[in-house]
Amino acid sequence: MPELPEVETLCRQLQERIAGKKILATKVFDPKLDGIANVRGARICGVCRRGKTVEMRLHDGGSILIHLRMTGRLFWRTDRKKEPHTRWRIILDEGIIDLVDPRRFATVRVVQTVQEPSTNDLMDRFDFRKFMQSQAGRRVHVKILLMDPKAIAGIGNIYACEILHGVGISPTRSAAALGESEWRKIFRQARRILKKAVACRGTSISDWRDLYGCAGENQNELKVYGKEGEACARCGGIIVRIRQGGRSTFYCPRCQKE
Repeated sequence: MPELPEVETLCRQLQERIAGKKILATKVFDPKLDGIANVRGARICGVCRRGKTVEMRLHDGGSILIHLRMTGRLFWRTDRKKEPHTRWRIILDEGIIDLVDPRRFATVRVVQTVQEPSTNDLMDRFDFRKFMQSQAGRRVHVKILLMDPKAIAGIGNIYACEILHGVGISPTRSAAALGESEWRKIFRQARRILKKAVACRGTSISDWRDLYGCAGENQNELKVYGKEGEACARCGGIIVRIRQGGRSTFYCPRCQKE
């Protein structure tokens, strides 16, 4: 699933490519997406990210909201060819944006009013005090809390593993047991890792590609994710894999303490 760095990468590329452009037409190829409002003739004012959602802001005050879910991808093309699993298309005067989504979970909505930006996005307007008051005392594993979009926007499995390894905290530690200084350390590390991943255009472990079909490079920066049985780069311990919340967690028991 595309996480914050992957969606941020798409939004930055889309902003550069389509801001100010007029939508000539849209086409739906998947009946599951029938009912999307007609935006023909609308002008795209800009593109930004809301958590893991791509927002295309329109000149009339409305927005197109695209959530890629598990396997959704947005691709820029200059011909009219249609790749397998293409579900939806925006036609502009200089090219086409296709939503390609093999598992058909991605969603597209056209809305007239969009809620104010959240205060739980580490790359935008993060309210640390609000987090400490409403989330930090929850009795769940710290990794589970990092992946909860109601608590922190945009962090998925890959980056949660990397963040906790970076600060030396076990993913099975209770969130409620962490003090304020530890949370500040986690968030500093999270911002560093997320910014680096954006600079690398995301992590391509399986099928992630950017707007132009190119793989990201952040997989070369990973320290623990997908490295079960390998030596920890920091302490030499052996990286293990466990299951948490139905997902695989990778960490080093030697240097990530309870």
